[in-house]
Order: sequence, then C-alpha cells, then structure tokens
Amino acid sequence: MLHAEIEISSFLKARRAALDPAELGLPGGIGRRRVRGLRREEVAQLAGISVDYYTRIEQGRAHAVSDSVLDAIARALRLSGGEVTYLRNVAVPRRRSAADACAAGAARERTVRPEIRQLLDAMDSTVPAMVIGRGLDVLAWNALAGRIAFDLDALAPDRRNTALLVFLDPAARTLHPDWEAKAVEVVGNLRADSGRHPDDPRICEVVNELLVRSAEFRRIWETQSVHECLRGTKRIQHPEVGEITVTFESFRLATDADQALVTYSAPRGSESERRLRELASLPVPAQAQATVPPRAVPAGAA
Repeated sequence: MLHAEIEISSFLKARRAALDPAELGLPGGIGRRRVRGLRREEVAQLAGISVDYYTRIEQGRAHAVSDSVLDAIARALRLSGGEVTYLRNVAVPRRRSAADACAAGAARERTVRPEIRQLLDAMDSTVPAMVIGRGLDVLAWNALAGRIAFDLDALAPDRRNTALLVFLDPAARTLHPDWEAKAVEVVGNLRADSGRHPDDPRICEVVNELLVRSAEFRRIWETQSVHECLRGTKRIQHPEVGEITVTFESFRLATDADQALVTYSAPRGSESERRLRELASLPVPAQAQATVPPRAVPAGAA
C-alpha cells in the first residue's frame, strides 16, 4: 500500500523545496536557510492558515481537510493542475465501504470491451493503438502496437506494463533515444494514477518492484513529479525499420474510466508514416501468431 500520510508528507516537502523564497517576495532571514525552498511557516502564511494546522496536514495527521484549505495550499506552492488533483487525492482519501471493495475487486477482473478491441483491430494496418489500465498495464493492443516498440505478444501478462518495460527491459534505452524524458513521463503518469487509487494492489505492486529494482526509478519517483502526460511526440528507434517519430494521444474511455485508448500516428507523407506502413507489412513472428487472438488480458493481471 502507498500510505497516504507518507505520500502527502513527501509530496508537500518536495514542492516546498522546489520554490525559491526570493521569487515569492519572501525575505531570506538573518541566518542561512537550513533547507532549500520554503519553510513550513512560510507556506502557512501564504496559505492563510496556522503553522500548526499546516504541519498536521503535511504530516498526514489532519482529517477532513476542506477544499478551500487545499486550494490555498496549492496556490501557496504554485501547484499545477495535475499536482492539485494529486494533493486532493492523497489529502482526503475516499472512504471505502465493503461494497466499494467488492466493486473494486470485480473491476480488476474486467477485460477490455469487445467493441474497443474491434476498434483496435480496425486501426491495425495504419495506426498503432493500445488500451492502458491502472498502474500503466497494457490491457489490449493491435498487431502494429505490439511491434512498434516492445514485442508485447512475447511478454508474460504481468510484464506487459509500460513502467516495468521502460525501467527494467534492457532494450528500453535503445528503443527510446530520449529515454530520460520517457522515464519522467512514465513516473509522472504512474504517480498520478497512484494518487487516484492509493490502495490498488497492482499499482502498489508495480511501484514497489521498481523502487527495489531500479535506482533510476527511485531517483525520479522521489522528485514527486505528478505531471500526467496524455499527448505528445516521441522517437522510437525500431530495430527493423529504423527511427520513427510519432505523436500520441490518450483518450479516457467513457464507460471504463480507468482505461485509456492510446494511439500513435505520423504526419501523412512523412518518412515515419512510410516506416509505420513498412512495419505493418512485415511478416508476423511465429510466436505472435500463436497468441492471436486475443490480445487482451484481465485488468488485474497485466
């Protein structure tokens, strides 16, 4: 479990440390500051609350913190939209009844709907597309998406996870020339997901494995970045067709809020589009043929 009191403490301390007091018009004080960034009392002053109350919030000891107080702290710390959402999630964890727990357990067995798999297949020859679930698990994909970077068909179900692949697969740094940017993007998305679902077993499993096995993940995770990246551009150094530059877009599925459809495309007439078409025309490896269909796994298993 990602304990809420630990998460909020680490998050607020990191955000305090990231601010320059001089830029906020705060005096430097008579003596040298012992720590980087703002002191607790300065955050409390900027937020218009008592130092004791802010301290209890930062230590995870305050209950039922109002939205207005959280908004005041967010303004004081200059938080982004994604960071504000994360703060709300970890500061006021939702109360879960037994019924909620049962519903969550049922949701973990949910697979990608047939209609979405049909959509993936319809884009197969031109648009790599996949469905991402909680904890950045890859739940379903079309053939082109299964070959654009990692060979998803060849992976065990519990290894089909974006974060695990980026940080633990030896091929990741070759496949992603801009690996550092990709790693920061993945951690930001994973932390945002953990804020929405701090008790989700799969998210905790992925985070804990990476904290143990990857020093690079620990380094980036400890920065408390919560920037959720839902669109952008990335370069992929594909071993068969060469470098491909694609734009990606993520679409939350209306009836499956914890799943996102991610598509990759290249400008019409570009060299990257030509290479995507070339990749789509290559023979499907025998091991992939043996696993098709289906290309979908239970939400809690991948």
